[in-house]
Amino acid sequence: MFGARQTERPRHDHEVVRNVDLGGDARRAYPSSLTDAMWAVLEPLMPVRDRSRGGRPRRWDDRLILDSILFVLRGGCPWRMIPHDLAPADAAHRWFTAWRKDGTWDRIHDELRGRLRRRAGRDRHPTAGIMDSQTVKSSEGGQGIGYDPGKKTTGRKRHLVVDTMGLLLVVAVTSASVNDRPGGRMILARLAAAFTSVALVWADAGYANSRDATMVGWARSALGLVLQIVRRRDDVKGFEVLPRRWVVERTFGWLIRNRRLARDYERLTANAEAMIKLAMIRLMTRRLAGQAVRWSNATEREAARRLNAERLLNT
Repeated sequence: MFGARQTERPRHDHEVVRNVDLGGDARRAYPSSLTDAMWAVLEPLMPVRDRSRGGRPRRWDDRLILDSILFVLRGGCPWRMIPHDLAPADAAHRWFTAWRKDGTWDRIHDELRGRLRRRAGRDRHPTAGIMDSQTVKSSEGGQGIGYDPGKKTTGRKRHLVVDTMGLLLVVAVTSASVNDRPGGRMILARLAAAFTSVALVWADAGYANSRDATMVGWARSALGLVLQIVRRRDDVKGFEVLPRRWVVERTFGWLIRNRRLARDYERLTANAEAMIKLAMIRLMTRRLAGQAVRWSNATEREAARRLNAERLLNT
């Protein structure tokens, strides 16, 4: 029922936009739009429609739908403000939701992550991860809105585990009122269920401190995971780049480049998780298409420098 690479011709007004001379890539009407090289990576991964089941022809092709969704992700605008030369807002949101429910986003995300890991000379299945959380404000109502007294923020909390390259493994979006320790147990349980190959996870002291260090023992006994706490040095004031921890911090930096993720605008936590996966899909597609990703701030440049140093030491 869902998704397909269609042969039907789209409406004429959208076809005009595609044929405009845009410097060698006629489909790239906006900076958020897929380039031809990116679409060559994604097109084989899109779901194929079973025409034997009937149904009327698709009016909007997959690439135009993706361009419309990515416009919302990168620009941070409401769905109803999608430009008229892209797909209608109701169609874009309907397919975004349909592909979330049928697992399309998960399948594409996992396939691209595996390809990037293989290209970097690593095994497709990771053996270690880094865990952290990020509290973001929410300007909308909906599921899981709460207050984080530590950050003095009303909104939601994003719990992430990434691999040593900074690529997303699992994500959970909860109320901002959920403490790191219960949130960490939840995300580690998801990790153990999805990746039996992962044996070691690094995390900060918020997950195990002098008041409550039971999570380390629980992770080992219940999940078979070694949870290693990376602590700050007492003699250092201000910001400090901690071993391994910078990897997940850099991933958060990648995510909030997308204005839709600078705050949490989603009504459902499932949609918020899907937007995070979509941001990583776009980033990984750019890399696989051979398009350079520029570092936009000092933290990302430092992370890139450390990653290159580790790579040289391992060669």
